[in-house]
Amino acid sequence: ATSRWDLMGKELLRLRDRHGKEYCLGPTHEEAVTALVASQKIVSYKQLPFLLYQVTRKFRDEPRPRFGLLRGREFYMKDMYSFDASPEAARHTYDLVGEAYSSLFRRLGLQCVRVQADVGSIGGTASHEFQLPADIGEDRFAVCPGCGFSANMETLGMSHTDCPACRGPLTEARGIEVGHTFHLGTRYSSIFNAQFTDAQGKPVLAEMGCYGLGMTRILAAAIEVLSTEDCVRWPGLLAPYQVCLIPPKKGSKEEAAAELAGHLYDLITETLPQLRGEVLLDDRTHRTIGNRLKDANKLGYPFVIIAGKRALEDPAHFEVWSQNTGEVVFLTREGVTEFLSQVQVV
Repeated sequence: ATSRWDLMGKELLRLRDRHGKEYCLGPTHEEAVTALVASQKIVSYKQLPFLLYQVTRKFRDEPRPRFGLLRGREFYMKDMYSFDASPEAARHTYDLVGEAYSSLFRRLGLQCVRVQADVGSIGGTASHEFQLPADIGEDRFAVCPGCGFSANMETLGMSHTDCPACRGPLTEARGIEVGHTFHLGTRYSSIFNAQFTDAQGKPVLAEMGCYGLGMTRILAAAIEVLSTEDCVRWPGLLAPYQVCLIPPKKGSKEEAAAELAGHLYDLITETLPQLRGEVLLDDRTHRTIGNRLKDANKLGYPFVIIAGKRALEDPAHFEVWSQNTGEVVFLTREGVTEFLSQVQVV
């Protein structure tokens, strides 16, 4: 009905059953969601704005799947669809979602740039991408340091060197697209007759928007941008665990500190309830502290606490590594809990 079977071209992942009937694996779900809303025959303007979201797998027949989760044929996306009573209200919802996405990336510590973009096969009247600057990024975008204008190079054309807003010089960069928003208007609601009744009881087509965050791509892009050659660095809120405790090796001179590490684990989980389930005790004590620290670097715990030689002092001091800053401090058990009380978790 929307002609996207043809518009999406080879990117649409198609298959044919034994009876010759064609199917596709969903790349996005504008059609399905709009048809769902249209099937609810009586929707009042009082119910709007109406937003539906899901976190689900998407499929696209990418010509060059590469970089692991950065570009795959199967990926997870948080997508959302909005329905509003007027173009003005739809634009307001569109701006609110854009602000929410920007806020999310700021909380994650990812310096994303919101850039004007092409609407592509999804269509609509406006589109913005959230680009995470990265050298390996496949997208190219331009930013004006003077007025803040930004746009994907596809929308500007290759010959643009001046800002279309203030005529200042543009700075070009590469990025990884981690989010996208579209202002759709009535592109889909008119086809599926997705209506609501206005204050006068008359049927009116809903004004729509659609929005997406690439869940798996955000994970891979964050690691790509934040990590060092030797150490994986997660955004703190995304780390699988916040803290890794490493007791001494069995049979080593520091072995007596192993019990102190266990007590510290109990203290953290008892006094800091927000960290319950966020602390891992690496009890592979047949391995050296150094070997387990290397593993911790590969797994990306934001904080690593080592019970080494100084844990045998009175009072005991533990070696605390802040992996995302590279800082190392020695703290007493009380100092450790005070330090970790500042850790933010979801």
